[in-house]
Amino acid sequence: MRIVIMGPAGKMGRLIVREALKRRLDFLIVGGVVPEGRDYVRLDIGKATGEGFVGAMCYDHLEYCIPVSEGVIDFTKPEVTMQTIKECIDHNKPLVIGTTGFSELDLKRIAHAATRIPILLAATTSATDNLMYEFVKRAAEVLDDADVEIIEMHDRDKKDAPSGTSREMGKLIAEARGQDFLEVADYGREGKREEGHIGFHSVRAGDVTSTHTVIFGRDGEQLEITHRAYNYEVYAQGALDAMLFLKGKPPGLYTFKDVLDEKARKQKETEE
Repeated sequence: MRIVIMGPAGKMGRLIVREALKRRLDFLIVGGVVPEGRDYVRLDIGKATGEGFVGAMCYDHLEYCIPVSEGVIDFTKPEVTMQTIKECIDHNKPLVIGTTGFSELDLKRIAHAATRIPILLAATTSATDNLMYEFVKRAAEVLDDADVEIIEMHDRDKKDAPSGTSREMGKLIAEARGQDFLEVADYGREGKREEGHIGFHSVRAGDVTSTHTVIFGRDGEQLEITHRAYNYEVYAQGALDAMLFLKGKPPGLYTFKDVLDEKARKQKETEE
């Protein structure tokens, strides 16, 4: 599959390039898009990533390489991703979005764009992180009287807080309880806890990769559900799995759960 990687010199972009090179039977990188003015524009992506010769160039505009691609992966920042969406619509290309920090208006625009092209939007592309969503949702349905607190840790350079993964889990919990997420979400805390609210606590320190813990506290007992990522490669691998999933799909807004469901279905068919 011929792919373009947005921000190949970024933390996630570098890893996606590296993992794609390991999967040469599945992927061919045909370009990377970097900010204007960088000294590696029009040079091999290896100059930006330190991965050696890649065989594809860095461009400062997506329009230079998207025509020859079969899909785009974007883990950059909201303002860049929203422009990427426009280009993908213009060229009818599928798009994997791992960017977080979107506004509610941005999310509505993404949903509208998905009526034109296939888009997979994921706050996390880790398979186990996405399984955690299912566990958290089930716990929220059963433990509807519990106090819920979400604690997440990331490296010092993480741009958004709380993380997109934490927000997604909070939304699932609120939905399971029939609540309006925006009304019950508390970010940090000073003073007494409000009954029925969901508390978010964001730790940013050192080079911590990613840890999310959801606490369901009841009188006399407590349930904690935790996911820890020890490296970012798992997210890059998941992003590539998501890109393969979108190949040939009709327009629509997909999630990483769709990737996992399709994988489970194919595995079941193989066993039968």
